[in-house]
Amino acid sequence: FMTYEWIQELLKPDGATEVSTLSTVFAGGMAGVFNWLIGMPADVLKSRLQTAPEGTYPGGIKQVFGELIRQEGVTALYKGCAPVMMRAFPANAACFIGFEFCMKVLKWLLPNS
Repeated sequence: FMTYEWIQELLKPDGATEVSTLSTVFAGGMAGVFNWLIGMPADVLKSRLQTAPEGTYPGGIKQVFGELIRQEGVTALYKGCAPVMMRAFPANAACFIGFEFCMKVLKWLLPNS
């Protein structure tokens, strides 16, 4: 939510209290992209550990990390990044549109809360 709120503030016109739906779509989509840019390496390591035959990595995630870096280099931590980003933007944009809609409904139902 921090990235989403930050981008919302950047896109909000001076003196405005709300942002446009398009700004919400952009902020939500970019929040998802930034989230995956940060989380992608951990997800790659987790996936490697989970899909390896049992006993392949007795040292756990640290061993997966060491072997991955040694054999494939640092860029291997971002394998599959393009499809993840192509999904992250629209999926998170939709989530935040839903979130903002729900917040408006709740404010309408409970105006004094």
